[in-house]
Amino acid sequence: MREQALQKLRDIFGYGEFRGQQADIIDQVACGGDALVLMPTGGGKSLCYQIPGLLRPGLTVVVSPLIALMDDQVATLNELGLRAAALNSTLDEQSRRDIAERLRRGDMDFLYLAPERLLKPRTLQFLQSLDIALFAIDEAHCVSQWGHDFRPEYLQLGQLAELFPGVPRMALTATADERTREEIAQRLRLEHARRFISGFDRPNIFYRIVPKDRPRQQLLAFLRDQRGNAGIVYCLSRKKVEDTAQWLSEQGWPALPYHAGLPPELRATHQRRFLNEEGLIMVATIAFGMGIDKSNVRFVAHLDLPKSIEAYYQETGRAGRDGLPADAWMAYGLQDVLLLNQIMASSEGDERHKRIERHKLDAMLALCELTGCRRQSLLGYFGETLEEPCGHCDNCLEPADTWDGSEAARMALSAIYRSGQRYGVGHLVDILLGRDNEKIRSAGHQHLSTYGIGKQLSEQEWRSVFRQLIARGLVEIDLDGFGSLRLSESCRPLLRGEQTLALRRDIARTAPLPARGGDKPVIAEADRALWEQLRALRKRLAEAHGVPPYVVFADSTLVDMLRLRPTTMQDMAQVSGIGAHKLERYGADFLQVLLADGEGGVAVTPVHQAQEVQALALAGMEPAQIAAQTGMPIKQVYLKLAQAISTGQLELHHAVDLPPGQLERIQDLFLNEAEDDLPGVRAVARELDEPVEEGVLHCIRAALVLEISG
Repeated sequence: MREQALQKLRDIFGYGEFRGQQADIIDQVACGGDALVLMPTGGGKSLCYQIPGLLRPGLTVVVSPLIALMDDQVATLNELGLRAAALNSTLDEQSRRDIAERLRRGDMDFLYLAPERLLKPRTLQFLQSLDIALFAIDEAHCVSQWGHDFRPEYLQLGQLAELFPGVPRMALTATADERTREEIAQRLRLEHARRFISGFDRPNIFYRIVPKDRPRQQLLAFLRDQRGNAGIVYCLSRKKVEDTAQWLSEQGWPALPYHAGLPPELRATHQRRFLNEEGLIMVATIAFGMGIDKSNVRFVAHLDLPKSIEAYYQETGRAGRDGLPADAWMAYGLQDVLLLNQIMASSEGDERHKRIERHKLDAMLALCELTGCRRQSLLGYFGETLEEPCGHCDNCLEPADTWDGSEAARMALSAIYRSGQRYGVGHLVDILLGRDNEKIRSAGHQHLSTYGIGKQLSEQEWRSVFRQLIARGLVEIDLDGFGSLRLSESCRPLLRGEQTLALRRDIARTAPLPARGGDKPVIAEADRALWEQLRALRKRLAEAHGVPPYVVFADSTLVDMLRLRPTTMQDMAQVSGIGAHKLERYGADFLQVLLADGEGGVAVTPVHQAQEVQALALAGMEPAQIAAQTGMPIKQVYLKLAQAISTGQLELHHAVDLPPGQLERIQDLFLNEAEDDLPGVRAVARELDEPVEEGVLHCIRAALVLEISG
């Protein structure tokens, strides 16, 4: 079975070897076993159900929580020459009937469904009439009632075990601590499933966290090296999303807002633009992201603190899914902590739930105030040990400067205590700095013994002290809605002078940020022009086929092209990420760009190729002769002929030479099967008594479409 799996991997997906635990997972499921798979984003989760689905007879049903995610996966599989569809609310009744008919005929490899649709009695009854290869439950952490992506419908997916006995089931997620893993296993009836925990490390992501100090200017400094890259900027509120997107646009950055309060059509348009255009920045609340499968997001920036490490890990994990270097940058402040605490205090839920949420926020703040390796702490939170510091985060590259903050901490703790543990950071800093204002005077705090004793530190330094005291658990935020601070029991030894406290010194970031730990850039400067040519070609082809550019080829595939510099189609087949279908569809176009660069010439674009094919057809050449003359695969010649016919630049007889009776029969099949739209080429090919070149059918269909639309 493993050899067959490897063959599928190479022929269809264009990868030479499996990574990590992929082969073991595929073995388990292809042989009929259940699996619970935890694998970091970008680790290749999709292959873990796609290949068993191809090895087992029948239909693979994939449960996915978001329409955008389904559509993206379907487009990716169709580009690989596989038969996939999604049943969701965006389809009209006729489209749903067409998919149902294809399913009945067994003309489908993968079906994507939201849990709500899957669990409808009618859907379950219909699926029971089909041959099901396996069920894959993606984003399985949505089953957790403690998680930030909880979907109540996921709780009912356990019934698949009873309704489809003998059909293997697998749950997949990138984000699940031990508690969530147990919840997934229990609620999805996967207690006896084999577990595959691949670890949480995303070694290609560089983590940097900075205290807020003019955050917009800090964001601009971070973006300085990101020109032309796609990225996401997360904000806590909808208003901040819109203001930040507008401000970035005014600064010359192509930025779009995204949040749940925008009209659905506008949200969909912005999401579509982000997927299809290069170098766009999406400024968003957490409403954006889980449905995004865009592999070449080069950075994720946070202008506000996420409410948990799980949320931070998942949101930063949207960067660098292609395995190439990516950045996770965040600016945070104590105001974020106060705001999140207020949100939690006013939210629904019992006290136990709120207490867990507060602990999660405490852990997030502790990660920010950390002086050691970020990655060690991040992985440690998920129960994973990294023996040595990673050498690939801000604290590893620029070890934090610490100072003995014991005395300053005692002053801060005393100010909290002597003012009655009823005031927030702003007022406490005013006390320590000896400021004269209405609030100080009305409370009589100018008479406190702590009034004015902290003038040796600046306001920013005092704010840093308070932040670190909260992060260390020495001070707590009172959930009274006003952000007042109170002493925790653990601060007593420090107050009594029995303990010392080393604090991190915040560094003002005005200079450009240091490079990512000596990482080489994704593209060498000498390859920059060719890289842009390849990206431009990819964009044109993507537009022609109606898919996002990364669905044509991932950035990592283009990088491998630059590395290998193929000179033949056989060489091109060795490039990572180019399977047989994509080689046939796109290989010649990319090869010509690479060859033209090698000869110092001008790349032949698909536009030039189409013009050449059209000219040769008008000159009387048959498709096979055109293929021989141009070096293009015959199927590609037919596709270009069909494109020319569809725009009226060629007539059908220039491309197709069939006996009139046979041509008429084929045209009748297209027209008889048509309802709102003409059927696809493969559907007609199945109805024919005699074999006909698929490219010929493309040309005939193109002529009919032109005739009908005219």
